[in-house]
Amino acid sequence: MKLGVNVDHIALLREARKINDPDPLEAALLAKRAGADQITIHLREDRRHINDEDVKRIVENSQLPVNIECSIDPDIIEYIANIKPYRATIVPERREEVTTEGGLDFSLIYDRLDNVVHYLKAKDIEVSLFIDPTKEAVKASKILGVQWVELHTGRYANIFAMLYSNLSLTRNSIKEFEIQRSKLKKMLYKSLEDLKNAAIEAEEFGLKVAAGHGLNYQNVFAILDIDEIEELNIGQSIVARAVFDGFENAVREMKRIISK
Repeated sequence: MKLGVNVDHIALLREARKINDPDPLEAALLAKRAGADQITIHLREDRRHINDEDVKRIVENSQLPVNIECSIDPDIIEYIANIKPYRATIVPERREEVTTEGGLDFSLIYDRLDNVVHYLKAKDIEVSLFIDPTKEAVKASKILGVQWVELHTGRYANIFAMLYSNLSLTRNSIKEFEIQRSKLKKMLYKSLEDLKNAAIEAEEFGLKVAAGHGLNYQNVFAILDIDEIEELNIGQSIVARAVFDGFENAVREMKRIISK
């Protein structure tokens, strides 16, 4: 399984002080040295972290393929078409969200997506769609003619966190605690089952499958059992680990985990 390292949070740290460091390009170069397979960056409409100059420098200088996440904003799509990264991943985007909260809603933007997909493919850029793990979303992606889908793992990650990190004894009884834990375990299993089924469906349609959002050094293990997933895109947890262990070590450890 391949590892795509998202360096957005390096740029986010830089923007906290509006200075020149840390440099996301330097992180991209270190990721390569640590064994990563791809660099992922998200060019948001509000440029809250990665900006146009970052994109240009990373695409021109990265020793790894670059995957740019973006909305279907016409100006951004035109910029990406001219920059020509290895892949563009179309994601939903709302200005008020802290991070991407779910997969694309095809019912709202299908026609616009169709135009964007055909335009980027004509520029020899691979196209991926960030989708919820449903068969309907996979089928819509196939009809649109993309090469990749990236399955949103946020629901799984959130349930995992509630089950293993935040669950505590309630005021009432241990019995209520056990009931709550049992419900979360069932929800966790269902979320993994949804990811597995969506990945199988995508592979049967001839689509390549990536996954990402909220994955970390604890919850990634169950995802590794889904053989149809070829690539994971992970960012925040790697940067968080890097605060204590160094960026190169943090990437190397994640790569070690997903390679076994």
